[in-house]
Amino acid sequence: MCVGLSAKVVKIGEGVAIVDADGAKREVSSQLIEDLEPGDYVMVHAGVAIARITDEDENETDQLLEELL
Repeated sequence: MCVGLSAKVVKIGEGVAIVDADGAKREVSSQLIEDLEPGDYVMVHAGVAIARITDEDENETDQLLEELL
């Protein structure tokens, strides 16, 4: 099973983004998503931002993970 985590973009660099996933900041590749901005939410898998998501998507993902844990 593959799991993607939602995270908020904090900073953008050349081909990379610093994201915050529930307080854990990490650097991920941002090459798959055009025009990424700080404040955007993304789905991260294996160190790669794979999709931009909405605030609503992020909240739903957090709720589902809480229920599973």
